[in-house]
Amino acid sequence: MEAVRITEAAAIAAARYMGRGDEEAADRAAAQAMREALMRLAINGTIVIGHGGGAEAGFLFVGERVGQGVGPAVAVALLPLEGPTIIAKGEPNGLSVIAMAENGGFLQIPSRYMEKIAVGSGLPENVVDLDAEPAENLTSLAAAKGAAIGDLVVCVLDRPRHHDLIAKIREAGARIMLIADGDVAGVVVATQAESGVDAYMGVGGAAEGVLAAAALRCIGGQMQGRLVFDGDDEKKRALELGITELGRKYSAAEMAGGDVTFAATGVTGGAMLSGVRTFAGCAIMHSMVMRSTTGTLRYIEAHRNFANEARQQRAGG
Repeated sequence: MEAVRITEAAAIAAARYMGRGDEEAADRAAAQAMREALMRLAINGTIVIGHGGGAEAGFLFVGERVGQGVGPAVAVALLPLEGPTIIAKGEPNGLSVIAMAENGGFLQIPSRYMEKIAVGSGLPENVVDLDAEPAENLTSLAAAKGAAIGDLVVCVLDRPRHHDLIAKIREAGARIMLIADGDVAGVVVATQAESGVDAYMGVGGAAEGVLAAAALRCIGGQMQGRLVFDGDDEKKRALELGITELGRKYSAAEMAGGDVTFAATGVTGGAMLSGVRTFAGCAIMHSMVMRSTTGTLRYIEAHRNFANEARQQRAGG
């Protein structure tokens, strides 16, 4: 539940910039609010997947110690905003996301991008594979679900790099849901039966891939991820981190191992969560929180009253 308070703080800060065309301001506000909330948490945390600004930004960088320095030692992976452009444009699927695990639980990501494929739970093991052609994966998935390929919906990031992938999915006969950004939500939605989405395919952010894997560790589903290296510098960094199999396919458990907690709050509404709704003096937020050891998924609707908070702060002061 404490994890939800962290993503709520970031989401409500970012929501103030929704549709205002300033993604840097939205991202900065979310990161600052997330850090303030995170530093109040009773953990001895180290950020292993952090804010894109890095150490130069002064907060939420990889290696930064967070929390009160007491309690369990945990690795922290976070995205104050998944897709700042989403918020700036007022588009759907904007999220604030955090995941925590035992030290060493998260895959270190020396590259910016990751090739991913994900499906829901209750299917044969390895029903889909990164090395298979889209038509082969869709045929296998349809057979496992007792459906026709034409019944399947595949979520894909709307990017020029996916031109061939999209063409192959359509040629196979499946339907496509294109998203402008937000592939944590894209992967998670593809694992939820009620979403109407059957699979996620394509190349997206590597950090988003690890965070999506953390969610799948909690709610089930299959995922494979493979790091995509943009030049020799990223390959060198991988070798420095002990990654010698540059073309290795990682499962969700290999990307997010141990006891994992995952939380996300919607900033703008989407298939996974509703966005922040603001009224005079209050806001309503929609979040999810889950833990791998129990498999419990909780949806939380929080009503925040700013007037009451201001009175409490004045009384405390």
